[in-house]
Amino acid sequence: MPPTEAVDAQQAIDRPGHRRDGRALGYAVVLGLLVVSYGLCAIQPSTDPSPWAFLPMLATVAMVFYVTRARHLVQRVSWVVLSVAGAAAVVASLFGIDGPLLAIPLSVASMIALLVAPWAIIAHQVTRRGLDLEALLAAVTAYILVGMFFAFVYNLMSQVSANPLFGEEILDSLGNQLFFSFTALTTTGYGNLIPVGAGGQAVAVAEAITGQLFLITAVARIMRGASAKRAAATDPATDA
Repeated sequence: MPPTEAVDAQQAIDRPGHRRDGRALGYAVVLGLLVVSYGLCAIQPSTDPSPWAFLPMLATVAMVFYVTRARHLVQRVSWVVLSVAGAAAVVASLFGIDGPLLAIPLSVASMIALLVAPWAIIAHQVTRRGLDLEALLAAVTAYILVGMFFAFVYNLMSQVSANPLFGEEILDSLGNQLFFSFTALTTTGYGNLIPVGAGGQAVAVAEAITGQLFLITAVARIMRGASAKRAAATDPATDA
């Protein structure tokens, strides 16, 4: 075999590994953007989402689309909605517009971003086999995105309701909604924050069930990948 053909063959073998490493790095970047988004949302002293916290969410969705190679139609529709919302949020913030006029569209746009992103990750990971760093990072990323999605569901409920989500005696803020969302998702249940309305309690139950189902399917995915790797390693056909 000529040297150039040997090099091309070796590159063809190595290329999938490079793609996997690149996607693992991509999920690491997504996690970093999520940490920034979570921090900016958690420091909000009120229920009104910050326009500047929404921008890292847009970057998160962009990175998820890049890593998962989402369908072009999904990307276009999502980008139209999210870009309009992002531009409107920045303009409203620059002109000092606040209150429900800005908070409700931001909350809805954040829900869309945080729903599309984990769906794209799950759809991508379902087609893969094998346990590696990419699979673990993808599972953690999708899990955090789901928790933040439910946080903005609570946020939207508080925006359209005249009554505070956690009652009159508890500060109703986006930070508290994020904290409660993850305690519900993980079924930790500290008891310091409890939705007082039937709607909030119903969403909390749905989130707890979603969190448990996610963990079951994620563990099954990891175990299936580990089994596939062991089977491949012990298969005589692969050694031949």
